[in-house]
Amino acid sequence: MSRSKLKGKDLRKINYKTDKVRSLAIDIASKNFKHLSKAEKLETFKNVLLHPEDYLNDNILSPIVEEFAPVVKKTEGTIYRLSEEVKPFSVYGKKFISQNTIQQMDMAMSLPIAQKGALMPDAHMGYGLPIGGVLATENEVIPYGIGLDIGCRMSLSIYDTPSNFIKRNHYAIKTALKEQTHFGIGKVQASPEQHEVLDRPEFQETELLRQLHGKACRQIGTSGSGNHFVEVGEVSLENGNVFGFEQGNYLGVLAHSGSRGFGASVANYYMQVAMDRCWLPKKVQHLAWLDLNTEAGIEYWMSMQLAGDYAKACHDVIHRKIAKALDLKGGVKVENHHNFAWKEVQENGKELIVHRKGATPAKKGQLGIIPATMIDPGYIVSGRGNSNSIMSAAHGAGRKMSRKKAKASITGSEVKKTLKSLGVTLIGGGVDEAPMMYKDIEQVMLNQNELVNIEGKFFPKVVRMDKN
Repeated sequence: MSRSKLKGKDLRKINYKTDKVRSLAIDIASKNFKHLSKAEKLETFKNVLLHPEDYLNDNILSPIVEEFAPVVKKTEGTIYRLSEEVKPFSVYGKKFISQNTIQQMDMAMSLPIAQKGALMPDAHMGYGLPIGGVLATENEVIPYGIGLDIGCRMSLSIYDTPSNFIKRNHYAIKTALKEQTHFGIGKVQASPEQHEVLDRPEFQETELLRQLHGKACRQIGTSGSGNHFVEVGEVSLENGNVFGFEQGNYLGVLAHSGSRGFGASVANYYMQVAMDRCWLPKKVQHLAWLDLNTEAGIEYWMSMQLAGDYAKACHDVIHRKIAKALDLKGGVKVENHHNFAWKEVQENGKELIVHRKGATPAKKGQLGIIPATMIDPGYIVSGRGNSNSIMSAAHGAGRKMSRKKAKASITGSEVKKTLKSLGVTLIGGGVDEAPMMYKDIEQVMLNQNELVNIEGKFFPKVVRMDKN
C-alpha cells in the first residue's frame, strides 16, 4: 500500500506546482483512488492538467480543475436548437477531407448564429470547429471556434544571408536551438524575458487576467508541445519577389506556437461561461457562444486580443534570441495568426465575426506562411481576397492520421532514417509528428490556388520540437 501512496515530489514531476494543488490531489487520491497504483494515480492527475475541460463536471476531480483555472458555476441559461437546414459552405480539396470532418462543419453551420462558413483543404476533425474550419457570425464569438491555443501563429524571419550559412554553421545552429528555445506544457523560462506586452493595462481589467499575469511572465518566449516548432532553413525567392530580394536562397527562421497556458486558461474559462449561458444539444455544446454586447463577451474579446498579442510577443522573443545567438542582423518578417477571431467587413459591406481555427487569413495582398512537414517545403503566400473562402486559406499540410494511430504505425528509427536521407536534423520530436502523418502539401496548395498566390518557399534544415 505504501508504494502506491502519492507524495508531493511525485506531483511536482508532473507540474503540480503549488502546495495547495498537491495537497488537494493527495487528499483526493487517498479517499477515492486507493485501488489504483501510483502510476495510475499520476496518469489520472496528469490528464486533469492536460485536459481540464474534460473534468469540469467530474464530482471527484473538478476541485483540481478550479485550482488550475477558475470555472464559473452554473447559472440560468438559454436553450438553443440547431436549424433543420444546414447553411451552405465552401469546401476546398473535398476529396482529401474525411466525411466526419465535413459532418462536424455541417453541425457548426446548423447553429442559429452561423452566417458563412468554409473548410480549407488541410481540414480534419477538431474540438468544437474542425481544424481548417472558418465560421462567420454576426455579433457572437465562440471561444472553442478559436480553440485553446488562442493566437497560435506562424512567424518567419528572412535574412539577407546566403543559405549556405546553414551548412557552415550547423553545430552553432543546433546549439542555439537547444539553448535558446524551450518546449512543453508548463515550460517556463529560467530567467523570464522582458516584453512590453507584459505591462499592458488589460492584465488588471479582470480577476482572471490578474491571476494569469504571473504565468504569462514566466512562459513568455516558450513554445508548446505537439506540432509546435522552431526551424532554421532555406528560403527560396524568385525575381520580382515582394521582399525586394534578388533571386536566390536565403537563411530563414520559422516558428510555430501560440499563447501558452495563458491563452488556454482564458479559452477554458470563457468556454465554460458560454456553456453556462448558451445551452446547445450535447453534440455541439462546445460551440456555445458569447454575445459581444454582453459583459462576458466584451471581456472575452479583450482577453482574446491580449492573448493574441502575447503569442506574437513569444515569437518576438524566440526570433530575437536565435538572431542574437547566431549573430544575424536585419531581415524581414512574415507572420500571421491561424487560431483567432476578427471583425471583418464582407463584400456586401456587412461586418461579421470571422473565426479561423487552423486557417490562414488571406485578404488580397496579405502575406502569410503555410508550413508543411519537417521534410517538405512550406509556402510563403499572399492572399487573393476570395470571398467564398471568407478570405482564408489552409494553415499547413493537415493531419491524415491521428497521433495514436501514428504511434502504432511507424517507428522512431524509420523517421530518423528518412530525415537523414534528406539532410534534415531533428532535435526532439516524436513519431506522432512524423512527416508521413500529414497530407501532401502540394495537393493542399493545388486545391487553394484561387485563394493565395505563392511568393516563396521555406525548406526546413534544422528542426526543434518538444520530445513527445
